[in-house]
Amino acid sequence: MKPFGYVRAASVEEATEAFAAHPGARYLGGGTNLVDLMKLGVERPAVLVDVSRLPLDAVEELDDGSLRVGAAVRNSDLAAHPLVRDRYPALSQALLAGASGQLRNAATTGGNLLQRTRCPYFQDLAKPCNKRQPGRGCGAREGVHRDHAVLGHSEQCIATHPSDMAVALAALDARVELFDEEGARSVPAAEFHRLPGDRPERDTMIRPGELITSVVLPAATAGLPSAYRKARDRASYAFALASVAVVLRVADGRVAHAGIAFGALAHRPWRATRAEEALVGGPATPDAFAHAVGLELAAAQPLRDNGYKVPLARNIAVDVLTRLASAAAS
Repeated sequence: MKPFGYVRAASVEEATEAFAAHPGARYLGGGTNLVDLMKLGVERPAVLVDVSRLPLDAVEELDDGSLRVGAAVRNSDLAAHPLVRDRYPALSQALLAGASGQLRNAATTGGNLLQRTRCPYFQDLAKPCNKRQPGRGCGAREGVHRDHAVLGHSEQCIATHPSDMAVALAALDARVELFDEEGARSVPAAEFHRLPGDRPERDTMIRPGELITSVVLPAATAGLPSAYRKARDRASYAFALASVAVVLRVADGRVAHAGIAFGALAHRPWRATRAEEALVGGPATPDAFAHAVGLELAAAQPLRDNGYKVPLARNIAVDVLTRLASAAAS
């Protein structure tokens, strides 16, 4: 283990100041991903700024009916929160689909968003990886890539983002709130992560030193029918091969609102805007769902061994849409 410094922050301001004062610093929350990467030698922070004890561990209902989820709220607590289960079931389902109970008890909301890809070429220092070391090449393109991206990838990187929670947040129109020495800002959850392009080492739109302080779940999608579905190699403790989060409102047999996001298909949760546009105002029928999802997935560029992801994603998305529409009609 490479030696590193340690700072325990007592406030958000102290955390960002400590980060700015120590080049090569990393924020430490639950540590369920960062510590693993440190053990592998992938992450080698000079200093850890511990933010796990900051007062960011509450779920607060705001005056407009939205929910603010502190960045330090544990995944298990968020999944079980009554307001989340009642108003945003897709988020609760996504959290419960991720990792094990032990990890969910430790992992935080902010850390979940910042977790890095589980691509084996990224995690193995002996293998070439542009994300870990720009310019080394992408070993996965011609190597083992069954689990890799079919949408939005580049010559530089075909890795996928592993979060289940982030997929639900994208479909629910959530926002991520950030803070650094320049002040506070927020970005849509669907735009927080980025596609690889020619800078695959950058996972998110976060600025150096910014700290995630909270996630806001909007009132507009509160209470709408929603669900999360995940396909994986085994029933538990496995990352997705394909997943989908859907928010659907049906009125008089027609789609009044649709929010759809795919997971495990791209470098970020993939907001299915083409499918949403095709659905809104149209009939809430399986044929219409299949057509809309097909329009979205027509952009897929599968590689040698991961073409199965396209029909898999299509089938689970159509099934979830159909089930939500049927429940609304009953």
